[in-house]
Amino acid sequence: MSDLTLARTLFGVTLGYHITYATLGVGIPFLIFLAEIMAAKKKDTSYQLFAKRLTRVAVLLVGVGIVTGTTVAVMLSVLWPKFMAVVGQIINIPFELEIFAFIMESLFLAIYVYGADKISQRTRIFASLGVSIGAALSALLVTDVNAFMNTPTGIKWDNGKILYANPWKAMINPSMPEELGHVLTSAYMAVAFVFAAVAAVSLLKKGLSEFEQRYHRQNLTLTMLVGGIAGILTAFFGDASGKMMATYQPEKLAAAEGLFHTTRYAPLVIGGIVNVHQQKIIGGIPIPGFLSWLATMHFNRPVIGLDAFARWTWPDLIPVHLMFDAMVGIGTFCILLSMIYFYFKWKKINLLSARWFLKLIVFSGFLAMAGIEDGWIFAEEARQPWIIYNLMTVREAVTTAPGIGWMFGGFMALFTVLLIATVWSLRVYFKKHTVCESEPSESFIHTSATKGVKA
Repeated sequence: MSDLTLARTLFGVTLGYHITYATLGVGIPFLIFLAEIMAAKKKDTSYQLFAKRLTRVAVLLVGVGIVTGTTVAVMLSVLWPKFMAVVGQIINIPFELEIFAFIMESLFLAIYVYGADKISQRTRIFASLGVSIGAALSALLVTDVNAFMNTPTGIKWDNGKILYANPWKAMINPSMPEELGHVLTSAYMAVAFVFAAVAAVSLLKKGLSEFEQRYHRQNLTLTMLVGGIAGILTAFFGDASGKMMATYQPEKLAAAEGLFHTTRYAPLVIGGIVNVHQQKIIGGIPIPGFLSWLATMHFNRPVIGLDAFARWTWPDLIPVHLMFDAMVGIGTFCILLSMIYFYFKWKKINLLSARWFLKLIVFSGFLAMAGIEDGWIFAEEARQPWIIYNLMTVREAVTTAPGIGWMFGGFMALFTVLLIATVWSLRVYFKKHTVCESEPSESFIHTSATKGVKA
């Protein structure tokens, strides 16, 4: 295996591992904030308990996320030194601002957790909002660097040297609004479905007390609502991203849809496998003209195909198309699931009798996180062979230092230990602190309006 392949594999695994924690780290504080608002509005103990239990998960994941995030930073410097040299000169502002976002998140988290029994409910809501904003900003600022990699601006480049650099133009690049919106809303969607799955698993169990049933039902309704709304917003930003790609990264869109030739009335092909030799998709379901409409808002406008670009600039088309379809398919499935759930509520269908539907919700939790990973794999694979689009290839950016193989083994061991420790810690905590044992007293909410909730 070449050093380039090892470096790409190691960084891909590292980033994929971190993205799981980062996504949860963005979505959980938002759910805590919403649960605090619902607890204050409805004076309901179950929402307050939901916020309390989510906080335990958030604190653990912040700790692990610091380790995985630091690992990503180390990998960037060690594996891609030439890329980081460019980043330091042109797109350093988001990284610097991200430090302040993380400090903001940490400060408000400390207030929320350690001051819970000393602050009012209104202050807790404000603190949880601060945590949510800090977590979101932290993720968005780092994502902005990826947006620059897709649509670099504010830079003049000649023979591997920077002739001109404007960090603010680099930061406010063409794909920034769509990519940041897509990342944030998809994180909210995925995490909502993860905890909807947790609620569904619990409702499938027998022998639940009345409070436990009410607790899990209300959590399921809240998370399915958040997941459905965030899913629709994710689809909106996804559509905007497709139009952005048609303008600024046409070969990326062509690779996603397996479009080999520039075509009017270009079809949107659902599913299928790309056959590079025959230059077509085998087994897909084409919708005539729909890709042209999605890309240009006109059915008769041409969509640029891969034939407009040199063959060496094509990404690996098979995984790119599969990951794109998987991402879109999972998002669509989750949105439909949310709609069906609220149709059931409207028709007053007892979910406990519709166990098949609860099992689908459980499945959606795994699918939603897989969709996040699929989206990032698509985003990075479809940009290949570029690490910075049309400026620097991954081959030019990779380190020439030896020892990548040893690093690969060492970090795989680290990630395995972190995963086992995370799962073990969560299992131990929630086995000792079940919902039934944590059931607050009837005066809980009234007391917590002036004092915090002691965990």
